Amino acid sequence: MIDLGISKLALIGAVALIVIGPEKLPRVARTVGALLGKAQRYVSDVKAEVSRSMELEELKKMKDTVTDAARDVESSVQSGASDFEKSWSDATAGLDGSSTSYDASAPMGSLDVPVYKHPKKNWRLKQKAMPQWFKARTGVRTRTQSGAARVARFRPRSSSAPR
Repeated sequence: MIDLGISKLALIGAVALIVIGPEKLPRVARTVGALLGKAQRYVSDVKAEVSRSMELEELKKMKDTVTDAARDVESSVQSGASDFEKSWSDATAGLDGSSTSYDASAPMGSLDVPVYKHPKKNWRLKQKAMPQWFKARTGVRTRTQSGAARVARFRPRSSSAPR
């Protein structure tokens, strides 16, 4: 990097004052400052882009390692589950009186497992979360009304006839 001290900057300023002249020196200084600012922003943008691309590469590598580990875990769980199911079917073969063995190729839905069904719930009927009597007691509006209708409803009635 260029080492610019106060003495070197003063020398550059004096030479610029002599060469450019005192009338044009402020305009040139502004232009040089703007160009240096643009150069610094460009350098910082390039640095940020390089660091983002490096982080992206690291994330891709990390994603690959995680997916490989997930595949390994999945395969070990599946092999362990099939071993467990075989040993379970062998252990429970004589308990229910039938000597059927577990078929690992059968789908899970083919097992006769009872499914719980709530006796009073009809899933097609929508039920409200808050009862109507509670809404009426707390003053929750259940029917919508336009602004003009609301004003007409609550406008005080005049007792005298218009003049």
